[in-house]
Amino acid sequence: MGVTDKPTSFDIAALAGVSQPTVSRALRGDKTVSEATRLRIEAIATQLNYKVDKNASSLRRGSSNTLALLFFEDQAPDGSAINPFFLSMLGSILHTCAARKYDLLTSFQQLSADWHVDFEDSRKADGIILLGYGDYEKYRGRLEQLERQGTHFVRWGSVEPGGRGTTIGCDNFSGGRDAGQHLIERGRRRIAFLGDATDHYPEFRARYQGCVAAQREHGLKTDAALVIDALSVEDDGYAAAQVLLARGVAFDAIFAASDMIAIGAMRALEEAGLRVPEDVSIVGFDDIPAAGLSHPPLTTIAQDYRRAGEMLVDTLIRQIAAKPTDTTLLAPKLVVRRTT
Repeated sequence: MGVTDKPTSFDIAALAGVSQPTVSRALRGDKTVSEATRLRIEAIATQLNYKVDKNASSLRRGSSNTLALLFFEDQAPDGSAINPFFLSMLGSILHTCAARKYDLLTSFQQLSADWHVDFEDSRKADGIILLGYGDYEKYRGRLEQLERQGTHFVRWGSVEPGGRGTTIGCDNFSGGRDAGQHLIERGRRRIAFLGDATDHYPEFRARYQGCVAAQREHGLKTDAALVIDALSVEDDGYAAAQVLLARGVAFDAIFAASDMIAIGAMRALEEAGLRVPEDVSIVGFDDIPAAGLSHPPLTTIAQDYRRAGEMLVDTLIRQIAAKPTDTTLLAPKLVVRRTT
């Protein structure tokens, strides 16, 4: 290499004592390269002030080196379009993409739009990460079409038999059972559930089923009058709690399908003169930042958004590279605060 020549990956390969393809794999974060070799190659690249020509690299591989992250807007009456839980996960996805040398294209989508035929076909991205979906019954057909056209995609959501695409999700049933068990251990016997527990929202359904399982394990009967539909927005939680109160049925606890629902429900209970947790204990789900800031701070079931973001990115990259991928369940964790 001359004094004025730009360094190349071949120069790095010669100094590192490896092949040029090994240098290329190491610099794009390929885990088939050992950590010791990758660190040696990165140190030499830094010393030579080597810059990866991303355009040339992408052309050689026939890829854009970009992933698309699609958010689906919730039908929120207050105009908010994204669940705060996904905002937490977004940071993890961004960090992981940067570490793997991928760019991230982020887009909001309406469930009714033709998002499923756009991104990969137009070569904007090599694959798609899907977050949020609203009514799963409407969403499932789009997933089936993605599979038919061979699109690389991975999604966060419900993990169940016959599910479409590679999915990373929370063990919602286990989380629901932990919530029910915790409330029962606190002496609660009449547990209301706020959330749409139908097939349209399978994650909420699994959380409810887990809570029911905990009650049955303790010989407690469930009451259909204590189940109120709600989507994952604060106003829905408030309205659902008002419906629950208006029914006049006895309850001493609420398990909300999300923290946003729980926070809205607490507002309705306060207006009705009920104390939390003295009169009614409440458990949420997600552990969004607002859960620890609510009054009182909310007991909740935490989802591991950091690990979720990492796994979504790494699973999609493996899929793009034609490597085997697995649907994965992540374990939730009970976080006890003052609402119980």
